[in-house]
Amino acid sequence: MPTALVTGVSRGLGRALARSLAADRWRLVVDARTGPELDAAAAELAAAGADVAPLVGDVADPAHRIQLAAVAGDRLDLLALNASSLGQTPLPALAGYDLDAFRAVLEVNTVASLALLQLALPALRAAGGTVLAVSSDAAVEGYPGWGGYGASKAALDQLARVLAAEEPGLAVYAVDPGDMRTRMQQDAFPGEDIGDRPEPHTVVPVLRALLAARPPSGRYTAGRLLADLADPADAPAVERSGERSAEPADPRVTSAGAGEQR
Repeated sequence: MPTALVTGVSRGLGRALARSLAADRWRLVVDARTGPELDAAAAELAAAGADVAPLVGDVADPAHRIQLAAVAGDRLDLLALNASSLGQTPLPALAGYDLDAFRAVLEVNTVASLALLQLALPALRAAGGTVLAVSSDAAVEGYPGWGGYGASKAALDQLARVLAAEEPGLAVYAVDPGDMRTRMQQDAFPGEDIGDRPEPHTVVPVLRALLAARPPSGRYTAGRLLADLADPADAPAVERSGERSAEPADPRVTSAGAGEQR
């Protein structure tokens, strides 16, 4: 039975990915900041057939990260770094970005991801596992107001890129899932109708295809990933030089809703 550690499963993409893994009888170590939401998610995952270990806590808390890695055990097939913080809202221009708020975004989206990865690395090595870091088009595009969140995701992308070079026995992916209908997306665009965004579960088949095919480590965009897996020569979605392989997205429709809203 493969084991996955997925952060931020109370809703959104994290919950949808965990639900898909549960249907295939994965052992799941999952977390969220709020107990009731995590309990509901864990019950759903268990009903789908998974062996579930739900842990309430904040990925920015060192003690919580230690607990996650300990419960995951000695072999870890998948580490999904999904939990994210949007940061200061309404989204501010850099000229007025509160520096404490910026530090907090980096702590959750970048520092905590690296810290959890460090703890989980021995188990990932033992399993020849996969690291999936949920990114955003804000990491590579200059959208006004998205400087804090985008910088944190750009740093996460670079961590994934370097990890892939340092750990060739692992598959390491940074994936931009595209725009989704999530609470974080709504927080980013308060008062706007985001009903045109797809539900997070529509992205999961792309992620599962990535995990199954295990292409070279790199940065992938969900919108191009299926074509890339079908014919890498014709539709390269891997970003090796830092340049995007897909057309820039509409700045009004971002992938910021990927993780759990904090």
